[in-house]
Amino acid sequence: MDSFEDILAASVKVHGHFCPGQVIGVRMAMLGCRLIGLDNPRQNDQIKKLIVYVEMDRCTADAVAYVTGAKLGRRSLKYADYGIMAATFLNLETNQAYRIISTEESRDLVHKYAPEFNDKTTQEIEAYKRMPESILFRIQKVHVSLSEFDLPGPTRKKVTCAGCGQVVRDNKEVQIDGKPYCRPCAHGAYFKVIS
Repeated sequence: MDSFEDILAASVKVHGHFCPGQVIGVRMAMLGCRLIGLDNPRQNDQIKKLIVYVEMDRCTADAVAYVTGAKLGRRSLKYADYGIMAATFLNLETNQAYRIISTEESRDLVHKYAPEFNDKTTQEIEAYKRMPESILFRIQKVHVSLSEFDLPGPTRKKVTCAGCGQVVRDNKEVQIDGKPYCRPCAHGAYFKVIS
């Protein structure tokens, strides 16, 4: 894997701006990959071994995706809408998985690790670069249950929604009274059709 500074610079370029979330995400992803035994997760032979779950839709998630090379379209990046600055790294070959959580304590300690900076954002960026992993993160060894429908690769199943007729792929339908429905028909949607 490239150096932290090189990876951070490339991640910032892809993300579009430099922020504390980029530093946390790059460090989180580098640690996660190291824990599951992947030294260059963006390489073809390693990307196929990796699934990453991000639990927030913020800058940190972009950094984690950049470092790992995980993507929604490859089905190697999963989004769990928990609102927690955390990510789980799963090695499909070994079934080892670690969940890494950014600690709230680290936010309270930025002044200790970068006291020479007065600007809050700069102070956070520099502190998160310097902080030991043991302060910046909490690490949990976890087990991730995957179905065949969660794995990268081709569509494994598709059905037609009994409500709207939309095709639903990869076992994501909801069964109601023995009929398959898409989740918007079954539970409501984030959108409302107006025409």
